[in-house]
Amino acid sequence: MNEASSPINPQGTRSPGRPRSEEARVAVLDATRTLLGKTRVRDLTIDAIAQESGVARATIYRWWANKNAVVIDTFIKLMLPSTPTPDAASAMDAMAKHLALLVKQYRGELGQMVAEILAEGQTDAVLRDAFREGFFKHRRAAVREVVERGMASGEFAAELNVEIALDMLYGAVYFRLLMGHGHLDARFARELADTARAFLCSHTGRTHPVQ
Repeated sequence: MNEASSPINPQGTRSPGRPRSEEARVAVLDATRTLLGKTRVRDLTIDAIAQESGVARATIYRWWANKNAVVIDTFIKLMLPSTPTPDAASAMDAMAKHLALLVKQYRGELGQMVAEILAEGQTDAVLRDAFREGFFKHRRAAVREVVERGMASGEFAAELNVEIALDMLYGAVYFRLLMGHGHLDARFARELADTARAFLCSHTGRTHPVQ
């Protein structure tokens, strides 16, 4: 077990070079990840997280308002490093790269986690709002900047409705994730990027397929 996933020990000693508060925070997030592999979000409790992590309930509540906040932070900790903000010379290449990474991550543990967050969020507005405000809104803003950069450079159609374009692009991924009617695989990611290119670049003449 590496340092990032090791709970703090009962004696309160800590690994060199890391403040105890950070060590405990990581232990809580790692414990939450482990527990979500065995239980549903609705059944998860702060008591279970405290027991799994070795971090006191009072400490957990000092940093997070409730279990939903812990779940969202756990998802963000796993998701952001694995799907970085789109970056490439071409806005379309940046989008294609990002979509491929998103599809790859949602095939596994992260997809299962976000599907459950969204499912539970239909009857738990606090969880849904925490996901939207803590992750979705910020990631959407980053991708919006890429689309707007493409519009400004002439790579994407100037008359594009950015919000609808984002809904169409990411809606396809989330729909497959939630409904399970099609594979979330590399082929889907390529075909989605090709379809996005045809849509985003309409009226510009730049509709060649993604390589």
